[in-house]
Amino acid sequence: MRAAALLGAGAALAAAAATRRLPRCLSRLGGLRPVCSTNATTDVVDTPPARKIKVALCQLSVGADKQGNLATARSAIDEAASAGADLVVLPEMWNCPYSNDSFPTYAEDVDAGESPSAAMLATAAADNRVVLVRRGGLGGSADNWTSGHPQVQHALGLLQLAWCSLLLGVYCCWLGLCPPEPCLQVGGSIPERAKGGRLYNTCLVHGRDGRLLGRHRKVHLFDIDIPGKITFKESLTLTPGEGLTVVDTEVGRLGIGICYDIRFPEMAMLYAARGVQLIVYPGAFNMTTGPAHWQLLQQARAVDNQLFVATCSPARGEGPGYIAWGHSTAVGPFAEILGSTDEKPGIVYAEMDFAQLAERRANMPLRQQKRADLYALMDLTR
Repeated sequence: MRAAALLGAGAALAAAAATRRLPRCLSRLGGLRPVCSTNATTDVVDTPPARKIKVALCQLSVGADKQGNLATARSAIDEAASAGADLVVLPEMWNCPYSNDSFPTYAEDVDAGESPSAAMLATAAADNRVVLVRRGGLGGSADNWTSGHPQVQHALGLLQLAWCSLLLGVYCCWLGLCPPEPCLQVGGSIPERAKGGRLYNTCLVHGRDGRLLGRHRKVHLFDIDIPGKITFKESLTLTPGEGLTVVDTEVGRLGIGICYDIRFPEMAMLYAARGVQLIVYPGAFNMTTGPAHWQLLQQARAVDNQLFVATCSPARGEGPGYIAWGHSTAVGPFAEILGSTDEKPGIVYAEMDFAQLAERRANMPLRQQKRADLYALMDLTR
């Protein structure tokens, strides 16, 4: 009887999930997983206010020397921040070789505070807020008439110093010498060790003050077998993540995916429904799938959802082991390429104007034209 009741309840929930609009997440019933109520086809969230940002995609050389990888990443972050980047992105597995043998060896426990990689990212974010203050003086023209009034001299001295600082600041900015605005970091991904010894492919998002704003664990593991080309199974060592990651930041609303996540359009559609302006995919496509699908998938995710997409790959290495395709790229909502590179180390800079999202969606109102009477995409995590 209990089994029949649970089956009946499950059928009722499934029927409810097919409706256009549903109540909020239903409570757990027996051993059934709760079903969330959001119809992502019709229940969409407005995007935050539009702004213009400069994105830096740091395509790094990655080797077996972990400390060397951290130093390379830190140098790239500093260079991107000095160039005025608002958002700095690192590649997938930027602190270790991409292999099932390496993941357990290089894994770090972020929650326990035993993560040199996370510490470096936080420090780099905070350090890039440092402002250099130069001091100077305007001379002593007031000394003649204040010589007998030390209090007046002191007050005028303070006023003079303040005025000098103001003029110096304006002059330096006019010369282009102002320190850059601090940047936000999407820290690529690293192997993360969690409770119970589980390993995840994890992306950390740090704010301009160094705080950890978000953490995305790769949802779709890279398990493929193309005979004669490439075979790889992340599931031999890694555990799939259990949720989507939307992060509201100083530069806008970001959705995070990692590499193989880009192949699943439903994930990007859910991000779009949540008002994401830019989806960031640190990734390491290979020499088989890279030439065929890397740019194609980025443009598809961008144009289907009318938003920006950015990918960041490791640079292509030499020798045995996994070889990355490279070609870190930024794509606009009309599938236009905003910036890209080849396989070598370097930084890709791209300007993104989030005001274009409203313009593109007004030109082609896909959201309003969807046939919710024929199909629906359910968000089970919202």
